[in-house]
Amino acid sequence: MLVLAVDTATPAVTAGLVHLSPAADADARPAVATLASRVKVDARAHAEVLTPQILECLAEAEVNRADLDAIVVGIGPGPFTGLRVGMATAAAFGDALGLPVHGVCSLDAIAADTTGEQREAGELLVVTDARRREVYWARYLNGVRVAGPEVRRPADVPVGEAVAIAGSAAHVDDFDLPVLPSETPSPAGLVTVAARALLSGAAPDALVPLYLRRPDAVENSFRTLDRTGV
Repeated sequence: MLVLAVDTATPAVTAGLVHLSPAADADARPAVATLASRVKVDARAHAEVLTPQILECLAEAEVNRADLDAIVVGIGPGPFTGLRVGMATAAAFGDALGLPVHGVCSLDAIAADTTGEQREAGELLVVTDARRREVYWARYLNGVRVAGPEVRRPADVPVGEAVAIAGSAAHVDDFDLPVLPSETPSPAGLVTVAARALLSGAAPDALVPLYLRRPDAVENSFRTLDRTGV
């Protein structure tokens, strides 16, 4: 199965083509192989960068759009403007090509890339940049989310039983935990999270972004209304 994976929930604009196949036995994870990927860290260029990245991946892997079987997109949590670029692009490709579009939590994808490294180590904390001196966070045990996602200041994040951390390089040092080398959602991680649904042929859920708070423009409008008394 050929899957297009995209994510714009973090400052990294990510696109990739992934080959997914069933596990060899019931206890193993599905086989995930990245055929091509593009990652550009630029929080202000999601719209300009993403579609060219997708086309570059298709060209590199020598894959036609008609060869794709499904699309996976990170649904956040993430800032309003960047997040909606990835989701709108994935939805547009899915509609144009008649493909199912599966949304997955972007923090789950980061955790999926660390499973082999910390499988027996206990809980994992994943954090990404939420701006305003805050982070999006979630905790995982053996690859399964057990808390979050939420948005908080680093000092207020409940570390719980976490013994390692992954995610934003600018924020992992705010926590006194060993750092695992998974900073942003990868194409392979995104597809791994959606693998069961993809392989089963299950219809995807509606794409609902995980903003976790109102966009700045909405908040500003509410403050304006409050001051004027309207």
